[in-house]
Amino acid sequence: MARFGALGFEDARRDRRGVSLSPTLSLYIARQVLAGICVAWLGLSLVALVVDLIELLRRAGSRADVGLDIVVVMALLHAPFLMQKLMPFSVLFGTMFSFQRLTRSQELVAARSVGVSVWQFLTPALLVVFGLGVFMVAAFNPLAASLFARHEKLDHDYFSNTASLVAVSQGGLWLRQETGQDQELLVHARQMTRDPPVLVRVVVFFYENQRFVARADAASAVLEPGHWRLVKPIYSRPDGSSELRPELLIPTDLTQDRIQDTYASPETTSFWDLPNFISTLEAVGLSAREHRLYWNGLLALPMLLCAMLLIGTTFSLRLARRGGTGLLITGGLLAGFAFYILSDVVFAIGLSGRLPPVLAAWTPAGVAILLGVTTLLHLEDG
Repeated sequence: MARFGALGFEDARRDRRGVSLSPTLSLYIARQVLAGICVAWLGLSLVALVVDLIELLRRAGSRADVGLDIVVVMALLHAPFLMQKLMPFSVLFGTMFSFQRLTRSQELVAARSVGVSVWQFLTPALLVVFGLGVFMVAAFNPLAASLFARHEKLDHDYFSNTASLVAVSQGGLWLRQETGQDQELLVHARQMTRDPPVLVRVVVFFYENQRFVARADAASAVLEPGHWRLVKPIYSRPDGSSELRPELLIPTDLTQDRIQDTYASPETTSFWDLPNFISTLEAVGLSAREHRLYWNGLLALPMLLCAMLLIGTTFSLRLARRGGTGLLITGGLLAGFAFYILSDVVFAIGLSGRLPPVLAAWTPAGVAILLGVTTLLHLEDG
């Protein structure tokens, strides 16, 4: 109990309304929780990095042009994105072991003995975790998205078997693909309709050996199995000659689903840039459901981290006091696994359009908060 005074319990004031938590103890608990989360985050990130490196080495085994340096660079570029995905689990495990250590050292027992409730010593921890979530969304996510975009480019250059590429800008939709040896075409459309997929106001540029050879302008191009069908295009050549054709068939390996999947994924776009990119996608005629879902998921991240802290607290306080370290670890693993399954299921429902993106993104955080608060109320106050 020598540390009792050092932690600031002497500042605890008793009155009829209860006991107020001293700033010294609040800072101490906040530091302990933050340290536990950082240790868990570092440990999980190292494991994820090693697993990702092994997977990249396996994929590079059949490609002579991919050396160890490329594999290492890709793994490092992918690491921040993995760290972002692992943050909720880091909060869960970091919280459990931080409060377990504080309970086993009798520090929380001393705090409870002077009337400090679980909600009081959880307040500084919740503030730290919420601030950590804001940092992850506002500062860490743009860095992770930028590096992940470079990772995806390297993955496409070295591991992808397709030469098609889709880009979306405020000027419309751009498609690039190779149609044969040393032959390439570039398609620009102002808009794309769905069901059936039709490009509106189309311009197609034809290249051979990186040399411009022809251009085709059409009001529309219909995507049919194995080709684009341009309706009444004007076919022009570099010498100035042109002709009106009834139709023009351009071979392609693209499908509507592949076009939807090929343009920039939401993970490669910064949190701050996602709203404008969503507006651009919808203006072009592409679905932005996945991007809306991802953006709302980032908005919900601070609340989700607070929910994971509450769940971690419910596992650590009672079990640690009873010496149930094994049960603590097992319970944490089961909670993390259940959360992972719930998030994936809700995310899939949101992508299918059966659930609004806002509801799909906030459901895991809301369910976890309700579960954590209910369990704490039952264990501590019930």
